[in-house]
Amino acid sequence: MSEPEADLGRSQRIEQMLREIAGLLIGPVTAVALALLVGAVGIVLFSGLLPAGKPFDLGLPVQAYAALFSGAISTSTFTYATPLILAGLGLAVGFKGGLFNIGGRGQFLMGALGTMTVATWLGTSLPAIVEIPLALLVGLALGAAAGFIPGALKATSGAHEVVTTIMLNYILADVLYWAVSGPLVPALAPQPITINVRDSSNAFIPTLPATDINLGFLIAIAMVPVVWVLLYRTTLGFEIRTAGANPDAARYGGMKPRRLIVLTMTMSGLLVGLAGAINLLGLDHQITPGYDTTVGWDAITVALLGRSNPMGVFFSALLLGGMRAGSGPMQIQAGVPRELVDALQAIILLFLVINVLRRILGARAVRDTAMAELETVTRTYGRESV
Repeated sequence: MSEPEADLGRSQRIEQMLREIAGLLIGPVTAVALALLVGAVGIVLFSGLLPAGKPFDLGLPVQAYAALFSGAISTSTFTYATPLILAGLGLAVGFKGGLFNIGGRGQFLMGALGTMTVATWLGTSLPAIVEIPLALLVGLALGAAAGFIPGALKATSGAHEVVTTIMLNYILADVLYWAVSGPLVPALAPQPITINVRDSSNAFIPTLPATDINLGFLIAIAMVPVVWVLLYRTTLGFEIRTAGANPDAARYGGMKPRRLIVLTMTMSGLLVGLAGAINLLGLDHQITPGYDTTVGWDAITVALLGRSNPMGVFFSALLLGGMRAGSGPMQIQAGVPRELVDALQAIILLFLVINVLRRILGARAVRDTAMAELETVTRTYGRESV
């Protein structure tokens, strides 16, 4: 191949790669931009009801978003993003396998419960370098078990994972309530019941020097390439993606979709459970009977915004983590309630779902058109042959 031809081929590959990147970014970027626009309109319309606002204050959205952005430029962003990265990766694995895992809340709580159980039972009998890995392993094992249950139900009985995972969220939350209210309560524990890993064990994840970022963030970063390699560079990942795209094609190709369903949901729960374990040992450090989280729900937005790509999940988690970190300064400096961040995330998710539905309906319309054309050709061929 001559040098001009090689240069042409290289430029075509670069152009194709840029088009693919643009195709991946246009949906998420549009969703975020539209959500911010809707949020700005809402701030203006309700500005008269805010402590620092006045009726139809057109400058308030600028002030609020400036405070949100300034608050996001801090190490707190990485702290908030840590569980979102891991939970988002877990849900992304499920999405790649064609499984909509809504059980992130329960799996997260089981991860936290597992680590707390180990920390409570071992206390200070082992050094931190041994106790922390043991606590994390038990946490991710319980998270994997919480994912295994709906996966096994779907594989054996066809029970839809959306229904079973939602139901399990409530069951597993009650399991945590029972455990923290009873078996895990230390003797002579003060009321209300609060179990603190720093006070009762060596199983707490330290922070990086001169920051409030715990070492769990490094674990979350390390899991991004691990999940990417799993999905795109292993036979198992290829089978998961194939089964998610077309179970019939996977079956005809010699794969076992039922086994893949169980494996995918188990791995999804494992990653979300790891998020709960690291969040408890590295950020919260304590647990109560009413311990709960929104990470399982926020991770849905993270996975969809990241297009179920591990790198996309990482940056989406940083975005949502930054919004969480900036919500406090926004409320203090602009007088806009921090709950606006929850509304923005919901609006982002809404626009993402609309985009997904549009693509699904568009693909379905193309498929229906192709089938109609095929039937027409078949009927014409039959008449001519007669």
